[in-house]
Amino acid sequence: MGQLFDLSGKVAIVTGASRGLGKAIALGLAEAGADIVASSRTLSECQQTADQIAALGPRSLAVACDIGNWQAIDNLVEKAHAHMGRIDILVNNAGIAQDPHPLTDTSEEMFNRYYQVNTKGPMHLAAITAPIMAQTGGGSIVNIITMGALKPGGYLPMYCSSKAALKALTRCMAEEWASLGVRANAIAPGPFLTDMLQDLESTTPGFIEGSANITLLKRIAQPEEIVGPVTFMASDASSYVTGQCLSVCGGAIC
Repeated sequence: MGQLFDLSGKVAIVTGASRGLGKAIALGLAEAGADIVASSRTLSECQQTADQIAALGPRSLAVACDIGNWQAIDNLVEKAHAHMGRIDILVNNAGIAQDPHPLTDTSEEMFNRYYQVNTKGPMHLAAITAPIMAQTGGGSIVNIITMGALKPGGYLPMYCSSKAALKALTRCMAEEWASLGVRANAIAPGPFLTDMLQDLESTTPGFIEGSANITLLKRIAQPEEIVGPVTFMASDASSYVTGQCLSVCGGAIC
């Protein structure tokens, strides 16, 4: 059974790997044996993650990348491929959240920013990574969205809709790249105790308590609780799973 989840010899790119879910994912995949390219906007922060990975044994590389900048994305993939020699797994985790904001006050600049980072960037990263995966027999793309993409709420329109667009693109990726041996799936987290959630609590007091109360388990998840689902999607344990979305939300939605 353990072999199904073994990632030894695999190379994974994890974006947003300096903190929160991304850091937990990067460390978790490394513990499963994968070599990791850890990326975030700030090199010093993703280098800390890379150093922790190296201490576990796998190879690691830190690359600064603004996921909203396609040139930076191209550079990330070029460096990852040149340094590691292959790419087998992509976890599109980087994104930006939204403070509660009415749809009627949404500017064109705000709209473009959320879609640039949460939709267009991950799409481009996946599109240039999939052909590289195909060179070594295929791979797995895991797009981290949000339960708000499945059940959008008021006052978070740009966050929910941009992540819903990435969910739709996940299905497109799965259909287009199945012949390459590349699988694509999405994971929709519910409330996790991350900096993003803490920021929302600071602007909207009671947000954390309210988020816990909408789950069946009546609690906020720890970042490490995302590792199992991502490892499943990244590994051969999910070899017949593609084009799907897995909710990891404590039963908040079904």
